[in-house]
Amino acid sequence: MASRPKRRAVGAGIQAPHDEEEDDEVEDEDEDDEDSDEEEDEDDEIVDEEVNIEFEAHSISDNDYDGIKKLLQQLFLKAPVNTAELTDLLIQQNHIGSVIKQTDVSEDSDDDVDEDEIFGFISLLNLTERKGTPCAEQIKELILRLCEKNCEKSLVEQLGKLLSDSAKPVGFLLSERFINVPPQVALPMHQQLQKELAEAHKTNKPCGRCCFYLLISKTFVEAGKSNSKKKWSNQKKAELMFANAEEEFFYEKAILKFSYSVQEESDTCLGGRWSFDDAPMKPLRTVMLIPGDKMNEIMDKLKEHLSV
Repeated sequence: MASRPKRRAVGAGIQAPHDEEEDDEVEDEDEDDEDSDEEEDEDDEIVDEEVNIEFEAHSISDNDYDGIKKLLQQLFLKAPVNTAELTDLLIQQNHIGSVIKQTDVSEDSDDDVDEDEIFGFISLLNLTERKGTPCAEQIKELILRLCEKNCEKSLVEQLGKLLSDSAKPVGFLLSERFINVPPQVALPMHQQLQKELAEAHKTNKPCGRCCFYLLISKTFVEAGKSNSKKKWSNQKKAELMFANAEEEFFYEKAILKFSYSVQEESDTCLGGRWSFDDAPMKPLRTVMLIPGDKMNEIMDKLKEHLSV
């Protein structure tokens, strides 16, 4: 069973911008119409008002199963990875990893909010230690297959060697959250994970030693700038946009990286148009392999850009 969740404040929260145009409704002389408009305005106000939510970080527990699985499915979409098994493994190794929840959800709150609802999580699966575990093998097979499809042969060979080298463990870094949760929450989450990994290494617990970190990032490009036949390993950084903004700093330090399209996998969060005025976006996933000795530099970058 999971231990009692730890609690740490990680800052504020989701903001839904207020639509000023809705406030400029022209008054109707007919009182009945005015009453109707007022009711509609009240409904719109509920949707469009600015909402600030304070978040806390908790250690991962059994109650977080559904939320973590949902966020993993958001990442993998239709990829052949057993997200149920992966979720179970992340919960079992609860000495590392955190989930983000809303701070102090009162029982008499008018909001329909589940106190166990998670808005994001961070954890790590050591693919080398978990060799032979079905979901770990599925992740490695997926990455290698996509690398073969999108990259030059030399890059495929390099990745294959790194993933099979038992002397240099590879940790699969998972940092997922809802799209409207601000990147500022990522800084304390990543800092805490690095502390937990260092402690695990010191005490010989699982996941402690990682020579490389593997990350799959949700990215996208303007549809007009993408070419389905091009080698995505040559994708220009300037063309890539990151759903989790902080992952750009991981990208900069990666020794191996490539992107692949998930256009056909119904990624409703990142596909299509953001609004009628926006350019259509093509959803991708960007794979990165980052040396473990670069993590301190990345943490410094996160601190520089995300501190509030």
